[in-house]
Amino acid sequence: MKSALACLLATTVLFTTPASAAPRASRDFNTAIKLKADAERGEGIFTHCVACHGADGGGQATGSVPRIAGQHYRVLLRQLVDFRHGKRWDPRMEGVATSHTVVLELQDLADVAFFISNMPRDGARGVGDGEDVELGEQVYAARCASCHGAQGGGDDARGIPRISGQHAAYLSRQIYDAVDGRRPELSRTHGKLLAPLDFQQIKGLADWLSRVEWQAPHSPPDGSADAEPIKAR
Repeated sequence: MKSALACLLATTVLFTTPASAAPRASRDFNTAIKLKADAERGEGIFTHCVACHGADGGGQATGSVPRIAGQHYRVLLRQLVDFRHGKRWDPRMEGVATSHTVVLELQDLADVAFFISNMPRDGARGVGDGEDVELGEQVYAARCASCHGAQGGGDDARGIPRISGQHAAYLSRQIYDAVDGRRPELSRTHGKLLAPLDFQQIKGLADWLSRVEWQAPHSPPDGSADAEPIKAR
């Protein structure tokens, strides 16, 4: 999500020490989640994100920028707050953040997160080569479904992200980042769970998830194999 909101967050990040980041982030999230979010205001703020994420919030099929359209509100808001306090990292944002002095208010973060959460989820997704999709489905059922749901839909009330329909390359990178400790919060909760997976399992898992719950037909990205959506069984 961090790289997905790099344009917006380049003007919102606050650098804090690791010791202070967690309590301050929790405080801000608890405050922001109680605010009444305004989608109309959020749409105006989202214009600052279009250059990276696209007008549809679909990011890049290559996985360099994740799909954020239709992600759960609590998940989006949590990631924005975490980026603001340095609890999520991204080299691109860190490289430009020091040149900006404007910091958005918590109300702005709530508004843009609410707008994004209500955007349609029918854009094109970057999928894998299709060779390990069945293996990926098996891995998902064994290691991920108990929290993220049978079809990867997540849970807004519990702050569990929707991972179905996300770009395969982005999902793969997040898994490796979690295992290698480059996403502190995700590493803490997912590191041991994902560490035993081999290359084929990770590739298949990301590929399978990228194909689940597509909501509109589209042409697959260049280099993609079978791009048919996977239906719930």
